[in-house]
Amino acid sequence: MKNLITVKNLFAVIFLILCTTAAAQDWDRVLNLKGLWKFSIGDDKKWAESYNDDSDWETVRVPSYWEEEGFYGYNGYAWYRKEFDMNANIDDESVYLSLGYIDDVDEVYLNGKLIGSSGSFPPNFKTAYNAERKYPVPSKYFYRGKENVIAVRVYDPTLGGGINAGDIGIYVKSYEFLVDRNLEGEWKFITGDDEKFKDVKFDDTKWDQIFVPGYWETQGYADYNGVAWYRKSFTIKKTFNDDKLVLLLGKIDDIDEVYLNGQLIGQTGEFSENPNRSKFENEWSEFRGYLFPARLLNLNGENIIAVRVYDGYINGGIYEGPIGITTQRNYQKAWKRISKKKNFWDVFWGD
Repeated sequence: MKNLITVKNLFAVIFLILCTTAAAQDWDRVLNLKGLWKFSIGDDKKWAESYNDDSDWETVRVPSYWEEEGFYGYNGYAWYRKEFDMNANIDDESVYLSLGYIDDVDEVYLNGKLIGSSGSFPPNFKTAYNAERKYPVPSKYFYRGKENVIAVRVYDPTLGGGINAGDIGIYVKSYEFLVDRNLEGEWKFITGDDEKFKDVKFDDTKWDQIFVPGYWETQGYADYNGVAWYRKSFTIKKTFNDDKLVLLLGKIDDIDEVYLNGQLIGQTGEFSENPNRSKFENEWSEFRGYLFPARLLNLNGENIIAVRVYDGYINGGIYEGPIGITTQRNYQKAWKRISKKKNFWDVFWGD
């Protein structure tokens, strides 16, 4: 009887398939990276560089456990490398490198630049074998007119190891929202909390760089829960016919307060007096679109967005776009288009 599929289980499977399919339709794969990759056991940080000579490396199939590719019984460090051309026009897209599932820990480099990591390497080893690797990539990191190189450092202490499952490739997402000023890319970032962080003249030159959108855990802040701040400096010369604008911040895990040039323009959730005791529920899944008057923008110089975020569990940060500024009119039109699309129940019942 253990192979009997109940109606309840069948429904759960159908639900999962449909939800997965619906989610996949939001993304377009611009480059399939499944197939043969260069591979070497051992560990040398020089192997992250695009100019490294890997001509004498082994060749393995990705995705697959390295044990299936002739390295049975090997546990430890290993590296993968893959060369490719990037011919797609992705300057104004949200770009992600999908590496599926990696057993156990990884660091991923594009042309020598670290773009993401999951788990923790020894001596503080922590596996991330069950985490899907989906790393945001700044479009400026791609080379045009010459070979690009992905390098993946992996550590596996036991059983199967390596890039073993999933859709391996480069994906872009085109949003329904017409963005007048795209703000995706590198932002300043710091963990901790200080109300001065919202001030326009605050000096953030010593803060780290982080890519938005993307979870902070995959960008060097594994297992961090608590308060963190983002800051983005930008200029804008465009004049708007609509004096009501919207700052798009996609989705944030878990709660947030957002300041534009020192003024609070919106928040989702409530911070407690002790922010690390803030309560949250499903705020992580809510879309952030904050209305503000165009007069708040400085058209003759620098503007500062400061975002205070509290994450209390698992992933955290500004993790999904779009990120940018649009008019209220375009914002309303986008939501009308979205509302007309079929939802899960439309797909399930065939309406």
